[in-house]
Amino acid sequence: MRFSILTLFPELVAPYFQASILKRALDKQVFRLEIANIRDFSPHKHQRADFAPIGGGAGQILDPYMLENALRSVGQGHVIFLSPSGKPYNQSDAKRLATYPHLVLVCGRYEGFDERAIETYGDEVLGIGDFILTGGELAALCVCDSVARHLEGTLGNSQSLEHESFEEHLLEAPHFANTDRLNTPSCADMPTISEYSKGNHAKMRSVMRDLSICKTQYYRPSLYRLNRSQRMVFDSLYQKGQV
Repeated sequence: MRFSILTLFPELVAPYFQASILKRALDKQVFRLEIANIRDFSPHKHQRADFAPIGGGAGQILDPYMLENALRSVGQGHVIFLSPSGKPYNQSDAKRLATYPHLVLVCGRYEGFDERAIETYGDEVLGIGDFILTGGELAALCVCDSVARHLEGTLGNSQSLEHESFEEHLLEAPHFANTDRLNTPSCADMPTISEYSKGNHAKMRSVMRDLSICKTQYYRPSLYRLNRSQRMVFDSLYQKGQV
């Protein structure tokens, strides 16, 4: 896997890969990383990167010539423009994108991209939520991090990927640290789920799934409805002997 991140501010992106899990994965060459300063590709005087929008209005638009040159420099890949107007990014996208050999992530700034650049070069447009950031760098890092976790060798224990939140439209069940008890007042004094400590793994899995459903219903009712619909379809097919 190769990540190419195109940004006006490489210094905002690079530090994220200098510690912890992603640094180890990068050192092991689980993936390759390229961070390009798109201003270097501006053909204009003083490497100007943005221009006023046609028709007027507030803000500046990233120069399409500059974007075009930067995109051509990184070679063929799956090009993603990061924008709040894009499709909401989710865990299914992370798993899907992990199958591509080269992801090109284009970070917006100011009022965004010239639409002609998106139409010409973009394979998809993704956003990380219904809110506005000062740039697309955080969104690009979210994509990189979530995709890299699905690459073999990134995580020390591949089982960490199993039963994560959003699998089957459910949030993960609650977890509790098996910490050393200290003789000080603490939230750690609160009791945990007793089944977690009894050693019956089949029963524990059943309890965790029930808790996962309850947690999803409480925190993310929209996800819960999707899971419920999915279960109803499965039950219907099962009764018909089709699964």
